[in-house]
Amino acid sequence: MHPFLAPAFHVRWSTLTPEHIEPDIRHALAQSKQNIAAICTQDLTTATYSSTFLALEQATEVLGRGWGRLQHLDAVNDHAAQREALNTMLPEVSDFYSSIPLNARLWQVIKSVGSSPAIAALSPVQQRFVGETLADFQQAGADLPQEQKHRIGAIDAELSKLTQAYAEHVLDSTNAWELIIDDEAKLAGLPDSAKAAAAANARAKAAANESAATQQAQNHDDGHRPPLQGPTWRFTLHAPSMLPVMQHLRDDAIRRQMWEASTQVGATGAYDNTPLVWQILQLRQEKAAILGHDHFADLTLQRRMAKTGRTALDFIEDLHGRIHQRFLAEHRQLAHYKSAKTQQPETPLEPWQVGYWAECQRQDDYDFDEEALRPYFSVDGVMAGMFEIASRLFGISIRKLDTLYLKPGSTEANNNDTTVEVWHPECAFYEIHDSASGAHLGSFYADWHPRESKRGGAWMNSLHTGALGEPHLGLIIGNLTPPVDGKPALLTHGEVETIFHEFGHLLHGMLSEVPVKSLSGTNVPWDFVELPSQIMENFCWHRQSLDLFARHYETDATIPDALFAKMMAARNYLSASGFMRQLAHAKLDLELHSHLSAYLDKDLDTVDGEILADYRAPLNTETPSMVRRFNHLFSDPTGYAAGYYSYKWAEVLDADAFTRFQSEGILNADTGRAFRQHILSQGNSTPPEQLYRSFMGRDPELDPLLIRAGLA
Repeated sequence: MHPFLAPAFHVRWSTLTPEHIEPDIRHALAQSKQNIAAICTQDLTTATYSSTFLALEQATEVLGRGWGRLQHLDAVNDHAAQREALNTMLPEVSDFYSSIPLNARLWQVIKSVGSSPAIAALSPVQQRFVGETLADFQQAGADLPQEQKHRIGAIDAELSKLTQAYAEHVLDSTNAWELIIDDEAKLAGLPDSAKAAAAANARAKAAANESAATQQAQNHDDGHRPPLQGPTWRFTLHAPSMLPVMQHLRDDAIRRQMWEASTQVGATGAYDNTPLVWQILQLRQEKAAILGHDHFADLTLQRRMAKTGRTALDFIEDLHGRIHQRFLAEHRQLAHYKSAKTQQPETPLEPWQVGYWAECQRQDDYDFDEEALRPYFSVDGVMAGMFEIASRLFGISIRKLDTLYLKPGSTEANNNDTTVEVWHPECAFYEIHDSASGAHLGSFYADWHPRESKRGGAWMNSLHTGALGEPHLGLIIGNLTPPVDGKPALLTHGEVETIFHEFGHLLHGMLSEVPVKSLSGTNVPWDFVELPSQIMENFCWHRQSLDLFARHYETDATIPDALFAKMMAARNYLSASGFMRQLAHAKLDLELHSHLSAYLDKDLDTVDGEILADYRAPLNTETPSMVRRFNHLFSDPTGYAAGYYSYKWAEVLDADAFTRFQSEGILNADTGRAFRQHILSQGNSTPPEQLYRSFMGRDPELDPLLIRAGLA
């Protein structure tokens, strides 16, 4: 029995326990190696597309299933025994995947069939699969001498270990910090919702500590903390806890304390990621050089829309030039506002003051407090309305299934065919069907709230890519405001955008109709993958779509006209600052991965300051580099490395593409069906430039993004 490898569509999460990891993954590795060997032993004169290219795609399917489930649990349910087993298997799995394109005989077989006349008789999608596979092999080093292949394999294995350690440091150092407040007077300015969440967090943590203390006492260990006495409020560095403090709390010293703690994530002691960052960057650069590229950005982008690191950097720098003066003006205005309010001399703000004074100014300028929107954004209401929008636009129906949580290792069985097991009690499960045919297109899990065993951020992933006519299985994850004191989880508007964003990714995976799995869904060039996600965020800003999900959790009333007007008036408040924040992340990423030699042997914070001199706000205190906690770039061997620009690149696409919805009707079914037909269903079956032209009838234009952001 190998539970991690079980083919059942509905995963039995309670059976995926640490003791199964090594035997299951080793079994899958052995099976995958046998499958690869079978392809290699073929006679070149009789080898076919099916016996090579399709066989190669299927060769690692079982390993991908087991390893994918384990990596998912590592992200949402981290614990010591599981982490140890994962890290034991990580070098072997990484080495195996790296060895595939570096296998000389396999490459000979693949290349021989790929260049044969028989390929011309294949369908266009199959021909694209052949071309993409050959390009994958070449980009990975299939044509290198054996000695260099060995080095590439060693680099890949080392990158897997280093990036896993980096991610663990970020998670552990985030969880290592807490702020306990027992004087309610210090919470002045904090919204009631944030205070209630902090109080609930304190109670939950106290209960957990007491439970652990009881266990320690039973083991004759008296080294536990006593339970908290009296009313207390607990704050952490998780976004739903930290952001309200930085935005609303009047106590400058507490905001400073929290800001300083956040800058130390991944930066101190055993959690210091500084040496890992340099090692990862140098290994990526070495790999690029071996593969014949000047730097890692060119290696990574050669088959993306940007093609080169220089093109991506020019794109970022062009946008920077367009908004830089507006960005500086926003910060000068904010400093002037603070001076006027405090009757103090005008000086640059401290970084822990920006969020607070920005919120004060917004409330003064627009009479708008985002907290007033929370009652209209219960997480279940948002999901239901979002499903209604997707149903109208894309011709689908979505229904929620009953779920069951069983503790890992539980001997209890799920005997109800209509109940789906989940990995955490807060996790939900849904099915997507085609409205016209009734066909089951896919299913997905949704897990929205933070916990210490779960890494930060939000993401979508695929657990199973279905063959044509077979359902897909995916998931959407976030770290959003949790429910408190029996009330539903009430979200900020920004958190609502996060749900729509991840759901856009999910639709890209669930609505795919590509017959080749490796070209299906979100397996597209990285700078195109954010188009489906970011275009969905637009529906969070239009009255017609908002009324389908923004409804008061108690009265079911829609957002009042006056509040909606204030929300729209404040939409582009400090827009250039938000824009610049994204550009800064992309600039830092591209510079480090394009010009590494210019920065080696320098202090990391100094390097950060040099690169971002024109991208940072003029603040009184230097901000330490976020590179030590930048999971997008360093918690994966590639991930968003040299690709963070993709968010802004795809934002150009989404702003432009949404103009068609605006002109034809926000909820126009014909427009939605066209987007499903030309974008969501196509995966990587056609180059992204062609897919975009199929939907819009032309190439993308930059102006719609600047207009939407109020920066034209």
